[in-house]
Amino acid sequence: MSAVKTGIRVVIVGAGFGGLTAAIECHRQGHDVSIYENFPELKTLGDIISFGANAGRIYHRWSDGEIARRLRALCIDLTAYGFRIHKYDTGEVVYHQITPEQNPEAPILNGHRGELHKVVFDYARDELGIPIHLGQPVEEYFEDEGQAGIVLKSGERVYADMVIGADGVRSKARELVLGYVDKPKSSGYAVWRAWFSNTDMIKDPRTREFCENGDTFNGWIGPDVHFLFSTIKGGKDCCWVLTHRDEHDIDESWSFPGKLEEVYKVLEGWDPICRAIVEKTPSLVDWKLVYRDPLPTWVSKHARILLLGDAAHPFLPTSAQGATQAMEDGVTIAVCLKRAGKANIPAAVRVHQELRYERVAAVQKTGETTRDRWHKTDWTKVASDPKSIAFRREDWIHHHDAEKHAEENFDDLFKKVTQPELFEDVKLLPVGPIPVAV
Repeated sequence: MSAVKTGIRVVIVGAGFGGLTAAIECHRQGHDVSIYENFPELKTLGDIISFGANAGRIYHRWSDGEIARRLRALCIDLTAYGFRIHKYDTGEVVYHQITPEQNPEAPILNGHRGELHKVVFDYARDELGIPIHLGQPVEEYFEDEGQAGIVLKSGERVYADMVIGADGVRSKARELVLGYVDKPKSSGYAVWRAWFSNTDMIKDPRTREFCENGDTFNGWIGPDVHFLFSTIKGGKDCCWVLTHRDEHDIDESWSFPGKLEEVYKVLEGWDPICRAIVEKTPSLVDWKLVYRDPLPTWVSKHARILLLGDAAHPFLPTSAQGATQAMEDGVTIAVCLKRAGKANIPAAVRVHQELRYERVAAVQKTGETTRDRWHKTDWTKVASDPKSIAFRREDWIHHHDAEKHAEENFDDLFKKVTQPELFEDVKLLPVGPIPVAV
């Protein structure tokens, strides 16, 4: 059944998971939506990406579970193997974390970023017919009280009722929203990342077992370093990520070709299996983990431009929630626009921020706590309580239903942002005067 058309025109900048989800959800809720993306063509790039059950719940609602099933078929299945956590020097398995059974209505998904992205991209463009304009760099965002829009590199101006900036940590919308240039900072860490076939791995008796055991997931935890290695697609593909200290300058770029010699240096004194895995790597990327101070607001002056996903709140990989939280953003703004109606778009955008701001901040913190728990491991404590080193999957994160949460809380928050005098004892997020249709 098609959603009732709302007449709300939404332009989204960025066709990553957050932008695509926002577009699909806006389409589901009856809005007129289009996407503008800088890249001239879709390429199946990247390595492993994780989506929590809270993302799986969103995917499951698309085409009666069909999209979730397509994604699931491309993802790692650890129900038989689990997650085996090793002490970095001895290689000893200090904790074997069992993988819970999948909930088909809210699956956890871990797979190749480019392959999963193509499934979602094709669904949005080819099956739903959402216009996706590739090779269209956005030079400028603009707004007034009645509308918003973007200026393309060609000089063309595109108008809408609201614009969503889902174009990553370098989003040009950030400056308009904040009123100043917000430069990224080094987090003090970087990640070497690689994805490759099992050709050499399966020839080496030291590493063959990983490929012969189907899908596997192993982690080695060391002083201020952790190394995660997976085999996927029944052991045919291999991928690893190694998080390490890094203080290099990031003014020019935060992604460089990685050097195996530097990886070997970090792994000196480690379980020899780690080096045996790395030796099979044909190429790798050195990805700087970018840090930004929490933004005071994600919403522009006239509340017709909204930052979404990494443009608003970059996550550390150890949260395993960055893309998922961007998806929750997309679901939430689509519901808020539907509930508020075309006459109340600024209020809808403000309600979105009220619904999301504190939850996102809390989930962001889990990336730091997981990293610190691993990088500063108390091995005496682990010996007495092995579960203390587990990768935690908190229910309050994974059981969250973004659509249900937005629907159930919209009315109260709509009153809060449109009638602040009724909430004088409640601390509001930074907001300006909100026009509301009568």
